[in-house]
This record gives sequence, C-alpha cells and structure tokens, in this order.
Amino acid sequence: MTASAAAAVPPVPAPHPGRDAMLVYGLLGFAAGLPFYMFSTVLVLRLQAHGVALTVLGFFAWVQLLPTLKFVWAPLLDRYDVPGFSRFWGKRRGWIMLAQLGIVTAMVAMAWTSDDASLPLTALFAVLLAFWTTTLEVAADAWRIELFPTQDQQGPIVAANLWGYRTAMVAAGSGALLLADTGGWAVAYLLIAVAAFLPFPILVAMKPEGGAGGGRMVALAAGVAGGAVILAIACAVTAIVGYALLSIAAGIGIDAGSNVTPWVLGLCMVPFLAMAAALPWIRRAPPTAPIRTSTAIGPYVDFFWRYGYGAILLMVFVSLYRMGDVLALNLSKPMIKELGYSLSQIGRADGVVALAASMVGVGLGGWMVTRRPMAWALAVGAVVAGIGNFGFVWLAHRQVNEAMLYVATGLDQFGNGFAGAVFVVYLSLLVNPRYPGAQYAFLTGFAFLLPRMLAGAGDRWSG
Repeated sequence: MTASAAAAVPPVPAPHPGRDAMLVYGLLGFAAGLPFYMFSTVLVLRLQAHGVALTVLGFFAWVQLLPTLKFVWAPLLDRYDVPGFSRFWGKRRGWIMLAQLGIVTAMVAMAWTSDDASLPLTALFAVLLAFWTTTLEVAADAWRIELFPTQDQQGPIVAANLWGYRTAMVAAGSGALLLADTGGWAVAYLLIAVAAFLPFPILVAMKPEGGAGGGRMVALAAGVAGGAVILAIACAVTAIVGYALLSIAAGIGIDAGSNVTPWVLGLCMVPFLAMAAALPWIRRAPPTAPIRTSTAIGPYVDFFWRYGYGAILLMVFVSLYRMGDVLALNLSKPMIKELGYSLSQIGRADGVVALAASMVGVGLGGWMVTRRPMAWALAVGAVVAGIGNFGFVWLAHRQVNEAMLYVATGLDQFGNGFAGAVFVVYLSLLVNPRYPGAQYAFLTGFAFLLPRMLAGAGDRWSG
C-alpha cells in the first residue's frame, strides 16, 4: 500500500465502553461512594448519639481532609503491584481489590467499636476507612484512564461511574441512618460494608491480565494473604503517625476547637506551588534527572515538564471551574435553613429530587463530550452550573414553598452533575498515561483546594 493510499484510509474509531465495563464502573462508583458518609456525616451523628462532646467532634472532622492528601501515596499505585492480586488480575485491579478488602475490614472494625467506648480506636478505623476509600478511587480512576484514553470513550464510562457514586451517596446518607434507627449502628456499618464489597467477586471472575498463568483460586488466596499483611502494616503505620500528629498538635496548642482546615489545605498547595516556581529548572531537566525518575515526585514533575508555563494556567483553571458548586454544597444548606425551610423539607429535596436531577445532568454531560469538542463542552458545563447555583439566589427572594425548593435543588444538582461529568473527562485527558493514578489524583486534589479553603472560611464567617 502506498503512503497516499494509507493516508486515505480513515482511522478506526476507538471502541466505546461495552455494557460490562459500564456495569463494573457503575459498581466501582457505588463502592467508593458508600463509605464516604460512613467516615463523615454518619460517623458524626453516631458520635453525637453516644454523647461525644462537640469539641471532640472537631478532631473527627479532620478525617474528611484525608482525600485532599491522596497525591502523597498515589505514586505508589502507579509504581508497585499488589502481591497475588496484581500477578493474575493486573496492577490496577490488584489495587482496587486490596482497597475493597481495606474498606470492608475498616467498616467491620467500626461496627465492632460501634459503642464508641474507645474514641482513639474509632478514630483509627475512621482514618483507615477514609484512606482505603480514597485508594480505591485513585486505582479505579487510573484503570479507567488506561482502558478508555479518548474523549469519546471517557464520556459514557465517567457517566456510569458518577451514577454509581451519586446513588451511593444518597443510599449511605439516608439508608445508613434508617438501618441504624432500626437495627443499631453495628448493623448499619456491616450492611453498608457488604454493599461496598459487591465489585470484588465480579473482579475475581474477570479474565486475567494479559493471559497471566496460574490458577485463579491460588492467585486469590495469595492476594488475600498478602493483602492481610499490607492491611496490618497500614493499620500500624496509621496508628503511629496519628499518635505522633496528635502529640505534636497538643504540644503547639492546637485542639479540637481550632480551625486547621485552611492551614492543612494551604500546606497541600506548597509542593505544587514550589514546582511552579521551579519551572525553568524542571524544563531543563533531562529524562534521567532524579526529579523526573523519582517515584514520589516524578509524576508531578512530569506534569510541569510537559505543559511548561501552561501548567500554571491549567492549575488556575481547574481550581476555579468547580468553585461555585463546592461553595454551594457547603453554604447552601445553612442558607436554606435560615430562609425557613424545615430539615424534613430539605431532606426530601436532597433525596429523590437531587438524585434524579443529578443523574440526568451526569448523563447529558457524558453524552456532550462524545459529540462536541472539549472546550465547547466545558463552556456549556460552566453556564449550566452557574444557572444551577443562581437557583439558590432566586429561592432566597421567594416565600417559603417546598415546590420552589425542589426546583432550586433540581437546577443545582443538574448543573453539578453535568459540569462534573465534563470536568472528570477533561482532567482525565490531561494526564500522562504513564502516571494516570498520580497525576489524576494531583489534578482532582488541587481542583478542590481553593474552593474548600474558601468554603471553610465561609463557614467560619457565617458562624
């Protein structure tokens, strides 16, 4: 075939995710979304039910900061395999399976300590649950980017993942409380743990990675045994680090009433701002330079090396794009309550109405990126999200009316879901396929640093 004839042959379109892939990623989103409330909102309500002082609850709120720090250990998921699991199912599935074992173990432990008689133990298992939940998200995102690298492929798979995640948030937020009310906190944590474990047997039944040899059951047994060792090490390290950090905090006068969120999030920004300042040096670094080959910082240096000074503009853009949604998420509920709406009315709006609107928004956002250029989809997403945020301004100038609350909540969640789906695909396309876990963790973590700092400051000001 001549060069001209070859050039005339149209490229083969990339295959779109099939039904099986959509199902798996819907379940992975569900498995990642379920534990989130179990170490945040549900845990706080559980502690309050057991008479834990408000000042002590401040310490437990720090657990929710852990996902912001995922860039610290995300490079390990790109660099290392999980013994047993990864040999048969591959690196990404190996880490997902290990993370699921960690989530189940942590939630069973939280059920075992459901009387909260020992708050240090409760805190330890809550941190472990947050750590393994975040690890699952990092591994699943990396696998998604590797399997479906193009914009057309990312749209439907991101939609499936977000559908599962948002469904799980509603299920955990309301379902766990209903279970606790009828059967107790231990039952709630155990049943949520079972639901979060659903993807594990499906992953076990999947084909091996690259025709790996050896028996499936042998690999499973080796993975469970190796995983038990890793989980024990992670538990010991978490306990030691947690004790050291609390000792240091007590030594410098930080207590449960201190608002450390801006300081922690500010410290998270330091290494990336330092790399931005070191751009001229990074751009001159050869491929064999230690900073480019380092397991710990190499993936992040690579991002700045590839995009140059454009990396700074990208960081500014990703930190601003979802700011309105984050601020609305943190500040809208107190505002709605002050307008005169009851907790029951807010709860009903946040249930079926919010979930349905969000699901439609996610689906349309995922469809949009398969039909339009990314810049166009991002612009539409920003407009739709802005209209959704403006719905609360409109609500503030109306008399209390539950139907109007449904409209405002629906607009907000539709815009949130639409912009969220587009944004996830956009960030996925920015990463280097060599470091999908680390670079996506960096981008998603950095994207919410500034909004979370402002939201935290807004909470303080409104108080």
